Amino acid sequence: MSRKPTKTLKILFVCYGNICRSTMAQYVMQDLVEKAGLSDAFFIDSAATSTEEIGNPVDLRTRYQLEQKGIFCGNHRARQMTKADYASFDYLIGMDTMNIRNIEKITGHRGGKIKMLLEYTGSTASVIDPWYSRKFDDTYRDIVTGCKAFLEYLQKQGK
Repeated sequence: MSRKPTKTLKILFVCYGNICRSTMAQYVMQDLVEKAGLSDAFFIDSAATSTEEIGNPVDLRTRYQLEQKGIFCGNHRARQMTKADYASFDYLIGMDTMNIRNIEKITGHRGGKIKMLLEYTGSTASVIDPWYSRKFDDTYRDIVTGCKAFLEYLQKQGK
C-alpha cells in the first residue's frame, strides 16, 4: 500500500554537466509526483559535479525527448552542486558511479543519502550518458524506470 509522504522531501538529481540526465530525472520525477497528487510533498532539483556547463540551458535533445512526452523543463540553467547540498537535501541521486564518487568528494560524505538512481530498481547499472551515446530515448527509459521505482520506495517508506 502506498502512502503520501508526511513531510516535504528534498531530492537532488546529479550528473556530470546538469544539462542531460540530471535535468531529465528532475523533470520526470516532478511529472510523476504531480500526476500522483504529491507536488506539495516534494522539492526536486538537479545539479552538476563539474563546472563545464554552468549557466547553460537543458540540452536541446533532452528538451525534445521530454517535450515528446508532454514534460516541459522551463528555463532551467545548469549549476554545480555544493558541499552545502548534502545538508539541504534528503537524497542526492547520481546517475553513474563517477557521479557518486564526485558527489562524495564534493560533500565529504559517503553512502547514506547518496545513491545511484537505478539502485531503486535493484540494479547496479548506470543511466547511460546521452551526451556521448546519443541514445536519449534509452536514457529517458532508464530515468523513468528509476524515478518510478524511487517514488514507489519513498511511498512505501511513508516519507
